[in-house]
Amino acid sequence: MKPIPYRHRPKGLTILYEDSDIIVIDKSAGLLTVKATYEKEKTAHHILTTYIRKGSFKSKKELFVVHRLDRDTSGVLVFAKSFEAKENLKLQWKSVKKIYVAVVHGILTEKCGTITSYLAENEDYEVSSVKDSRKGELAKTRYKVIKEAKKFSLLEIELLTGKKNQIRVHLSEKGHPLVGDDKYGKKGEPKSRLALHSHYLTFKHPRSGKELTFEAEVPGFFKSFFDNI
Repeated sequence: MKPIPYRHRPKGLTILYEDSDIIVIDKSAGLLTVKATYEKEKTAHHILTTYIRKGSFKSKKELFVVHRLDRDTSGVLVFAKSFEAKENLKLQWKSVKKIYVAVVHGILTEKCGTITSYLAENEDYEVSSVKDSRKGELAKTRYKVIKEAKKFSLLEIELLTGKKNQIRVHLSEKGHPLVGDDKYGKKGEPKSRLALHSHYLTFKHPRSGKELTFEAEVPGFFKSFFDNI
C-alpha cells in the first residue's frame, strides 16, 4: 500500500492495523464512534472515511460500523471497508473476545466473578437492571481484580454480551462505579476522564478466517492510581 500523505492522516486516533478489508484503531477518549445529532464531523467514522478517501471528493469509498465504544471510552475499535466484511464480523461478534480494563471506586470483596442481569433503558437514555426478564436484555460481565490501592481497584473485564453502558451500569450497581463516570458514577467526585479502556479484541479476519488479536496500550491515567504499589 502507498503511504498516505501526511495531511490526510487521521487525528485523535491511532491506526493499529489496516488492510483492504478492515481498519483497526486505538480511539482516544472523548471521540464519538459515529455521528450524533450534535456531532457529525468529529467522529472516528468521519475521520477515517476522510482518511480512506485520501482527500478526494469524488471517492465513493465507504466505511462500515461494526461495533461502538462510548464517547469517553478509549481503546480498540474496528471498522469494515466493505459491506461483506461488516456482515462477516457482525455474524461472529458474539464469539469475539473483548477485554477491557477499568478503574473503579473501592475494594471488591469478591476478587473475580460474573455479573448477570437484564438491562433496560428509560426515557432519559439511562440504563439499569430490571427484575422482569421480558422488559430487559440479558447482560453478562466477567471481571477480575488486577491491582488495588486504598480507595481504588484496577479490573480486567471480559464483555460477554455487548449491551449499551453495560460495564458502567453493572459495576455501579455492584457499588463500585467507574472513576470519572458522570452518568452512573459517584456524585461530586473530581472531574476526570472515564476510566474504561478497550484493551484487547480477538476475532477472525473476515476474508482469511485467521484469528487476530489487537491491543491498545492502557493509558498512563489508569496506572496513576496505583503508582505507590
